[in-house]
Amino acid sequence: VFTMKATVIATFFGVFLMCTYAAKEATKKTKKVRLYSDVPQIDCDVKAGKIINPEFIAKCPPGCQDVKHRVYGTDIYASFSSVCNAAIHSGIIDNTGGKVLVQKVAGHSGYHGSFSNGVRSLSLPRWRESFLVSEGKPRKGVTYPSTLEYASSKSTAVKSGKCDTVRKEYQTSPVPTPATQMATTTPTPTTTTTDPSTTTPKPTTTPATTRTTTVAAAAKTRPGLHRVRDIVFRGTSTSASKRNILRPNTGIQRQEPAATFRRAAGSPAHLAMETDIWKPGLSIFDTGFSSQDELNPKPLESVSQGNPNCKVDLSFLMDGSWSIGKRRFQLQKQFLGNVAQALGIGSTGPLMGIVQYGDDPSTEFNLKTYANSKDLRNAIEKIPQKGGLSNVGKALSFVNKNFFLDANGNRGGAPNVVVVMVDGWPTDRVEEASRLARESGINIFFVTIEAAAESEKQNVIEPNFVDKAVCRTNGFYSINVPSWFSLHKVVQPLVKRVCDTDRLVCSKTCLNSADIGFVIDGSSSVGTSNFRTVLQFVANISKEFEISDTDTRIGAVQYTYEQRLEFSFDKYSTKQDVLSAIKRISYWSGGTSTGAAISYASEQLFSRSKPNKRKIMILITDGRSYDDVRVPAMAAHQNGIISYSIGVAWAAQDELEAIATNPDKEHSFFVDEFDNLYRYVNQLIQNICTEFNSQPRN
Repeated sequence: VFTMKATVIATFFGVFLMCTYAAKEATKKTKKVRLYSDVPQIDCDVKAGKIINPEFIAKCPPGCQDVKHRVYGTDIYASFSSVCNAAIHSGIIDNTGGKVLVQKVAGHSGYHGSFSNGVRSLSLPRWRESFLVSEGKPRKGVTYPSTLEYASSKSTAVKSGKCDTVRKEYQTSPVPTPATQMATTTPTPTTTTTDPSTTTPKPTTTPATTRTTTVAAAAKTRPGLHRVRDIVFRGTSTSASKRNILRPNTGIQRQEPAATFRRAAGSPAHLAMETDIWKPGLSIFDTGFSSQDELNPKPLESVSQGNPNCKVDLSFLMDGSWSIGKRRFQLQKQFLGNVAQALGIGSTGPLMGIVQYGDDPSTEFNLKTYANSKDLRNAIEKIPQKGGLSNVGKALSFVNKNFFLDANGNRGGAPNVVVVMVDGWPTDRVEEASRLARESGINIFFVTIEAAAESEKQNVIEPNFVDKAVCRTNGFYSINVPSWFSLHKVVQPLVKRVCDTDRLVCSKTCLNSADIGFVIDGSSSVGTSNFRTVLQFVANISKEFEISDTDTRIGAVQYTYEQRLEFSFDKYSTKQDVLSAIKRISYWSGGTSTGAAISYASEQLFSRSKPNKRKIMILITDGRSYDDVRVPAMAAHQNGIISYSIGVAWAAQDELEAIATNPDKEHSFFVDEFDNLYRYVNQLIQNICTEFNSQPRN
């Protein structure tokens, strides 16, 4: 009997264990199926910045490969890029759609556009938040949300004494890594300050998983840049024609920029949105620099102050290819030494570094290696020749990503200048690398020696390569020298040009080259609380620009039946002062004469704009004007003012379109209520930068 009972108990226990194991396996399978089946779907136009979750997997629908879904950057994308079109650009999915893993990372000081997988991405100087895309498979140890959280905004009136103010408090979603926090996520406006960990679901990871390794892995997976066929050169030449014949006409593939960016000196590591909307930011660029028509180099000591009338950060791309020969290479070094002497190198004047290129570029010395002309000349004399091809495009890409860095002595307040020395013509393409460098604020000069003769032009890989590369095609940025033996004659002309900082227009970007005038509706229909919301909108736009007396300047006009100049372009020269001035604007109240306000802004504000500044008017109104807006708007357009109109609530669409510069769809916006104004901050800045980058280069 005892044996039978033991047998029954053992059998029962065995069955129990088998059932328990089967149940666990079924649960695992269910969870696994659910993990892959509960992937949220997003639309083609959804931007990463609109989604709060710091890391998520989403499914993109078919048909997202469209120019209207804009993408900014390569490998690392600005957060107002379309998630799905960025995934197509990076090759993660194609136009049929699919799953994408998105990881938020810190903002960058520059996003480089490129053409990849049928998608043209655009360039952007900087943005506060970025993201990476990869194959839509979960990472080990990370739990992903089945529902995505989208950003929203609410405003709460807070009475303080006699003044009504509206303040938005932002919370930032936590990153999925407990150790290294590099990600900057899109803030969610709320009315109270709370612990983000209690309000936002977050992916969970093992401590070993960090953003740093993610970014590094993403950078490593990109293909090499400027791959060329291996070609063996046979010795050197003694004549120009023989030298140029030896240059191979290789088919160079279009370069794709890697995910590294040049950062202006003094810029923060990343730009997260401040919790206090009125908190002023820091200007990236120092205040101005001047030019002088004639240079007067002074005797230099071991540590020189340099020529203060030529404050530039200068990189020479030195041709070290075999085709140049030893004699010409020596003449090139003599030329560079003479330029260094004529510049007057010093800490408060020009700084100069040299990159030698052949098959691959390498830095001989950077901006902070030598602080006076004498030491610099001695160092130039000792440079050995590299040899190889004349891969100028590869060298320009190298300089853009690696040379003008804080660690290499870049000063931020000084224009970045690259002078390219070319013997004959390049052996790779320069157009794309040059465009990216120009959009990063680099002024490109070319000095071409012994250019191709008519009989040799069929050997040139990229016809008109100089015009495709230089900052402007007006002849100022290019010097053609017929012979290496006459190179010494262009020392002074070249020095005079690189020191003429007023003409170094490629130092200007969409964020540091405008006079922006806000024309603000202060009529009775707006109300005190909504007027404060409008001022917050104005402040949010302003703080994205580099503000100083030589960079972007801000002015403001308020109007009702009458008009009032709140402050002019030359009133405030720091971002902190501008944001404080915006906060102090008092609500006026009255009627709505928008046409008269446009005329007033043209006469009292924009008439004092600097000649080299882009004049941008941003008008905000909530109703139909009592007077005509068409004639004043047309006059403003004819005076070179780029006009953006933002309408709220009862604003008239026909008037918004009349005020806006053509095409009006890209220059006019409408929101149904004041609390939704924040949605157009990114779009407005994006349109301003897109328009700036599309300017002709003549």
